[in-house]
Amino acid sequence: MYVLGFDVGSSSVKASLVDTASGRCVGSSFQPKQEMVIQATRPGWAEQDPELWWKYLKMALTDVLIRTSVDINTIKSIGISYQMHGLVLVDKEHKVLRPSIIWCDSRAVEIGNKAFEKIGAKQCLENMLNSPGNFTASKLMWIKENEPGLYRKIYKIMLPGDYIAMRMTGEVKTTISGLSEGILWNFRNHGLSEQVLKVYDIDPVLIPEIVPTFSVQGVLTAKTANELGLQAGTPVSYRAGDQPNNALSLNVLNPGEIAATAGTSGVVYGISDVIKYDLLSRVNTFAHVNHDNESTRLGVLLCVNGTGILNSWLRKNIAANGSYDEMNNLASNVNIGSDGLVVLPFGNGAERMLGNADIGSNIANINFNIHTLAHLLRAAQEGIVFAFKYGIEVMEGMGISPSVIRAGNANMFLSPVFRDTLSGITGSVIELYDTDGARGAAFGGGFGAGIYKSLNDALAGLKKLKIIEPDDTKTGQYQNAYERWKTNLETKLKN
Repeated sequence: MYVLGFDVGSSSVKASLVDTASGRCVGSSFQPKQEMVIQATRPGWAEQDPELWWKYLKMALTDVLIRTSVDINTIKSIGISYQMHGLVLVDKEHKVLRPSIIWCDSRAVEIGNKAFEKIGAKQCLENMLNSPGNFTASKLMWIKENEPGLYRKIYKIMLPGDYIAMRMTGEVKTTISGLSEGILWNFRNHGLSEQVLKVYDIDPVLIPEIVPTFSVQGVLTAKTANELGLQAGTPVSYRAGDQPNNALSLNVLNPGEIAATAGTSGVVYGISDVIKYDLLSRVNTFAHVNHDNESTRLGVLLCVNGTGILNSWLRKNIAANGSYDEMNNLASNVNIGSDGLVVLPFGNGAERMLGNADIGSNIANINFNIHTLAHLLRAAQEGIVFAFKYGIEVMEGMGISPSVIRAGNANMFLSPVFRDTLSGITGSVIELYDTDGARGAAFGGGFGAGIYKSLNDALAGLKKLKIIEPDDTKTGQYQNAYERWKTNLETKLKN
């Protein structure tokens, strides 16, 4: 028996097929092999055509089915992970009305800031645990103000994962966790954010039906099953944003546990059972996958938009398209602190932890007689880690202090410089696991369909690959480099 998971990101779509008996992934594939196109017709904008997600999902799934040759009748559930905060709009025929405004688009920042002032900081933070900021509700308001004719055609608003589930089942639904991503959920009243809907004059009828995160949310239609090469009636039984799902894939479900990821963007995600918020709203709090009215499970999320995308930019534009392994090797030959070279990685839209400022990336202290490509590569990786540390200091003020950080053995965690620096500057043990978002979605779908009796059963086969412990002899070097980086950041923020 098998469970199938999809991870719909902004760079690629991944499919993984998991054997329920062993917990082993028997086949996975991602598409496209080069990063997916993000349309940026104006500074700060970022859009993708949802049809691209569907196209690459089909390609990845076809590859998995061909390579594994499993009997499709033995695939018993489907789970979906997706890029958070995106806005997808459909009409009554379920046709997409415009490209999706995705997570890193910053056009709605001022709209969210005005709503925050109008509703009141206390009301927003106590009830929604966030400001409306640049999240889905604010993006919808931008559509209302700037594309009113299109706005009038909207039947339902969706997140990217809701859209993929709709394509599979023909049903438009969402989850509490998903609504909390859009700042459309009130944690005190356990219902829709009436304050946000009112200040934006959004009709609640635009919100899809709410279903549990782990549940049979619909089944594959005959038409879609034929298109995908799967069995009609297969349940779609889980959907969650990529960061809550990443935490699930690492068995991070309980208070005090921490998950991290460092793909296009970077995230530290800690679980709390207490409704808390940052007074400056620099980190975000969402309903975790196992949150309900009786058992509070909140994911406190620190996001750094400029993470893997910085490394990718360096590879394409500076490192002559060398491999990431080659880049990592070069970086490892440079001393901690990169001989004074400093890189601020904030070049991928407004950064929440900087008060929604979009300060761009910055390279400081270049010495033409000293610094080389290797220095730049190391300084970039250190800059990303130091951005994590800067945000973790905010989380520590909320009572979340990581002693152990769990992550998948992928993306920037493949770099010794990156993981050693993260462990060194935070003093945390880092545990790396053989898992990813698509596998997490597969496990979630299996639990939602009742194939696993519990999430612990679903994750019983999770394999720890590496443990990185902080080197106490280098703590001072990391701290000095961080202080230099922090000084450059705060100087930039003042200007």
